[in-house]
Amino acid sequence: MAATVLASTAVPAGLRCASLASCSGRSDFSSLRYASLGAPKYRRGGRGGSIRCEGIRETVDKATKKEITKEEILQNQETNQSEKQSVFGAVPTSGSFYPRPEVERRPETGEKSLGSLFAFDGAAPETINGRLAMVGIVWAAIAEKMSGLTVFDQLYTQGTGLVYYVALVPLIAYASIVPMLNGESTDARRSGPFTARAERWNGRLAMIGFLSLLLTENFIHAPVFAKFFWIP
Repeated sequence: MAATVLASTAVPAGLRCASLASCSGRSDFSSLRYASLGAPKYRRGGRGGSIRCEGIRETVDKATKKEITKEEILQNQETNQSEKQSVFGAVPTSGSFYPRPEVERRPETGEKSLGSLFAFDGAAPETINGRLAMVGIVWAAIAEKMSGLTVFDQLYTQGTGLVYYVALVPLIAYASIVPMLNGESTDARRSGPFTARAERWNGRLAMIGFLSLLLTENFIHAPVFAKFFWIP
C-alpha cells in the first residue's frame, strides 16, 4: 500500500508543474510558439478572432514556387520561336486584341484584370478548361463503370451528375483564377514531375479525349469506358 502511494506521488524532476496560481491566468495565444524547427506558429488575429497558422504558406512557397522576373519573360519572348508568331501566323503586337506579346499577357507582368486573364490568349481559359477536362475524364471512367450510363445520361437523365458539374466548375475556376489575380502563373509552381508544362499537355490531351468521348457516345449510344475498356 505504501509503495502504491509513493509511486502515485512520485514526479520526475523535469515534469513538475507550476503552482495553480500561475496556471489560472488567461491564455495568451499571441505568445504560443513551438520550439521545433519548421513547426507552425499560432497567433490570434485580434479580439474574438480565429487562430491562424503561420509558416505553412512560406514552407510551401519555398518548396514549390519559382519567381519569374520580367527579364526572363522578355528573354523568352525574344528567343522562343513560338512567341514570335501565333498558331495562325499573326505576329504579336503590343496593345492588340490578339495576339499579345508574352510580357503583356502573363499575370506576372501584364494586366491582372478578368478581361485580360480570360482573353483568347489569356492565362485562364486553357488552364481552367484543361483542369476540368482532366477531372472529367477520370470522372467518366469511374462513373460509367459504376452506373453503365453515358456522360450525357449521367448529366441530364439522372440529374445528380449535373449538380456535381455545376458545383465543380466554379470551384476549379476560382482556385485557378486567384493565383493569377495575385500575379502568379502556373509556370511559377513546380514540385517534382508536377510542372506547368506537364499540366498543359495533359490538359490538352484531356480536352481532346473528353470531346472525342462525347462524340463517340453520341454515335454509339453506349458508355465507352464500360463497353470497350475493362476497368476493375
